[in-house]
Amino acid sequence: MAKSRLRPFIAEFLRNYSSSQLGIDLEDRIHRAIPELNASGYDPWGLDPKTVHLAASFFSILYRHYFRVEVEGTENVPAGRAMLIGNHGGQIPLDGVMIAMSMLIDANPPRIVRAMVERWVPVVPFVSTFFIRVGEIIGHPKNCRELLNKDHPVLVFPEGVKGSGKLYKDRYQLQKFGTGFMRLALETKSPIVPVAVIGSEETYPGILDLKPLANLIGAPYFPVTPLFPWLGVLGMIPVPAKITIRYGKPMHFDLASDAPEPEIRKAVDKVKHSLQFEIDEGLRIRGNSIFTKAAK
Repeated sequence: MAKSRLRPFIAEFLRNYSSSQLGIDLEDRIHRAIPELNASGYDPWGLDPKTVHLAASFFSILYRHYFRVEVEGTENVPAGRAMLIGNHGGQIPLDGVMIAMSMLIDANPPRIVRAMVERWVPVVPFVSTFFIRVGEIIGHPKNCRELLNKDHPVLVFPEGVKGSGKLYKDRYQLQKFGTGFMRLALETKSPIVPVAVIGSEETYPGILDLKPLANLIGAPYFPVTPLFPWLGVLGMIPVPAKITIRYGKPMHFDLASDAPEPEIRKAVDKVKHSLQFEIDEGLRIRGNSIFTKAAK
């Protein structure tokens, strides 16, 4: 009983706190960013505005005050459909959350980013339902195609789990890109926007991957960090590294979606090169200041 009374109190606290700290009407921005809802109050893919509002209220605190996110180039994301291509790292998808928050809070007009999540996510209890309610979609070509054809911005991490699970020694080194995103972008005539996230790879610096344990629990990797699992639950608290997000210029390619693989690969490599440039530029500006942004 006490727990049921506490839940709405916490929800209201988060909403009020985020609104006062952000200086914006978060509920209004969410309403403007969701183009259509059915009679049950969900969008066609199961997104629930109330769940988005609650989640965004919580993550806005991390966004503004914990990771102190700065954003550059949101104007490079065109209206309508767009494929956002980001670098992945940091063991858990904080990079995707921060990109989504940047488009909701700092972009004008606000946008709801639909991220393609790994296919193993639905096996995690409770997490799969929550992801759907906040707009995440299982990374299947059919889902991506439908969202782009409905003019949604879709976030894709072409490195996949090889990117998110890479160790600290390999930070900001892009892993091999798949080519599926390029064929979908060509098929739907969607511009591609490289999105570099600087700082997320310091939040959970992986020093070792316990693959036998990962296989045992059905996860793609099981990271060991300087704090986890040594400090137990406390070791799961992310390092408060400052995060910068850089949106590059939109890219367009004059290719058929069924072009030969070598031609598609060349186009993919151009996207990868552009993303690596944004990453390197962000790292240059940051310098050794992991917790603060250096002057340009």
